[in-house]
Amino acid sequence: MSNLVSDHSNAPSPAEADERSDAAADALDALARRALALVPAGGGRAVVGIAGSPGAGKTTLAVQLAARVNAIVAAEASSASGSSSASGSSSASGSSSASGSSSASSSTSAPESASSAPSPHFAAHLPMDGYHLANSTLDKLGRRDRKGAIDTFDGWGFVALLRRLHAETSHTVYAPSFDRTVEEPIAGEIAVLPDTKLVIVEGNYLLVDETPWADVKGLLAEAWFCETTDDERVRRLVDRHERHGRTPEAAKAWAESVDGKNAILIESTMPRADLVVSGVTAAVLPR
Repeated sequence: MSNLVSDHSNAPSPAEADERSDAAADALDALARRALALVPAGGGRAVVGIAGSPGAGKTTLAVQLAARVNAIVAAEASSASGSSSASGSSSASGSSSASGSSSASSSTSAPESASSAPSPHFAAHLPMDGYHLANSTLDKLGRRDRKGAIDTFDGWGFVALLRRLHAETSHTVYAPSFDRTVEEPIAGEIAVLPDTKLVIVEGNYLLVDETPWADVKGLLAEAWFCETTDDERVRRLVDRHERHGRTPEAAKAWAESVDGKNAILIESTMPRADLVVSGVTAAVLPR
């Protein structure tokens, strides 16, 4: 297990903030290229998992990572296309000098077909939160007051989705999302297209070594762990809970009790990760 660590614990000066932002961008670029290297060269799809406690920055990292991968793929395809066009123009010019304009015309490269253009969906973000049990189900189970605990997710369903992502690459695979405004999963909102070659999944319990979660790691090309300090994690959670309607007191109580209990289990799974990422998301998360 390796570490990618950047300290963002103290409030920086403007110059330090710029330096840290640059460092975070460099770290994100390194992570994106590491993820890209996991995509099978002969076809198929890679799934990278990002685990971590509530408020650690998993979602922000996953969203930024997918965007950076797509930007790299697009830039490299554009560069390759430009080099090809330049080579074709040079060849055509030489042919024209030797054989006349009609020969030059026949030597000019044809425009790239749409199918050869890079997909804007090469990488996709897929949160485990879509596998929250519905509130009505939690009410029936008497678990609404512990929402977010490991037994309030459909772990079997999440594992089945990971298997589908590997097995079903010729058609679109639909996955659920999670709407925090209503605190409910939304079925079929995320589309993983056939030309998506890298899926970045993120969630609390990806590295838990008990059934059915123990099957998750074997379905990932790599598993990363996103960590932050307890103080920063709780600060983010309180802010999140307040934004979604809880009073400051209720938000703090939930972050420290319900989320805090879950974090104890999640943090214990860190040693199973292939990479620990710390501080990369601090430049893009609100302070």
